[in-house]
Amino acid sequence: MKTVIITGANGNLGTAVTREFLNKGYQVVATVVTESMKTEIPAEERLDVQVVDLSNETATALFVQSVIDTHKTVDAALLLVCGFAAGDITNTSVADIDKQIALNFKTAYHVTQPVFKHMLGEGQGRLVFIGARPALEASQGKNLLAYGLSKSLLFKLAEYLNAEAKGKNITATVVAPSTLDTPLNRKSMPDVDPEIWVKPTALAEILEFIVSDKNATVRESVIKVYNNA
Repeated sequence: MKTVIITGANGNLGTAVTREFLNKGYQVVATVVTESMKTEIPAEERLDVQVVDLSNETATALFVQSVIDTHKTVDAALLLVCGFAAGDITNTSVADIDKQIALNFKTAYHVTQPVFKHMLGEGQGRLVFIGARPALEASQGKNLLAYGLSKSLLFKLAEYLNAEAKGKNITATVVAPSTLDTPLNRKSMPDVDPEIWVKPTALAEILEFIVSDKNATVRESVIKVYNNA
């Protein structure tokens, strides 16, 4: 049975991804920010929900080590924690950029560093990052400057990891969705047909495929999941 870490497990995407991996028979170690959030995720035999401050490098490293100590091997880590901010070059401060980098990049990096070191020792593993279309397309990102810049770091990090792990059964994949079909997005964009967006359950299936043995020969992938948006 494979063990996976899923961060941000109580969000719209996190909930769908956690459910998908449990349904496919994985041992899931999920992270949330507060104790109250643990109650948002139904208890399961193969689910361990932990409160972790992923902005804290030391606390995150201790969390990863505890997962390794308990389960011996971390087969995959899915880094789902993210945040959004609007603003173009005229009204985006360096502080705004720092906040987005702390949320979208550093929380992922704090998990990635100890997990990747472990995977190098094991000779196998999968890392999955959630990128963003605005980080790939300037026309999409010019009004989301801080968000797009912070997400762009994940694409470059994945390149570095894949270069480091070349020749081993270790991959870093970035999945870049367009707008997710969530209640918040439906409320904030009532004039847009949500059928053109990406459903969290559909994205969850793609993430499970990336981690599964069916994806064993794919390397250095960036997967765009835009639907018709």
